[in-house]
Amino acid sequence: MAEQATTPAAPAKGKTYFWGTGRRKTAVARVRICPGNGKFEIDGHEVKKHFFSEGPQKDCIAPLKATNTLGKWDVFVNVNGGGQTGQSGAILMGLSRALLKADPSLEQVLRDGKFMTRDARKVERKKPGQPGARKRFQFSKR
Repeated sequence: MAEQATTPAAPAKGKTYFWGTGRRKTAVARVRICPGNGKFEIDGHEVKKHFFSEGPQKDCIAPLKATNTLGKWDVFVNVNGGGQTGQSGAILMGLSRALLKADPSLEQVLRDGKFMTRDARKVERKKPGQPGARKRFQFSKR
């Protein structure tokens, strides 16, 4: 029997949402926040169910801790592509952008924490005539 994918809670009427999009490597995160009691969902799951290791879990909530707003916002995230590092970095960026739209006075705190800077590093493509991006095949003189 096929499992049905759970979707994040539908927007409640009368609530004000702030959106932010974050990207890192090949991951894209669409983050939606609204005033609430601190609920944090990633693709309909809790943070601890989505990320099993502690590092990405901390990365996701880092902007909330830095701005002292940890229990004040409900956060809903849709994330696609990438792995744990890329997804957590994309969520961090998207959440920071959403917080900035919600409260522009947080800009300096977010910039000081380096949450507003896009990490442009991506995997370098493989080149023809080589086994990888930079590695060369073994050279034999004779």
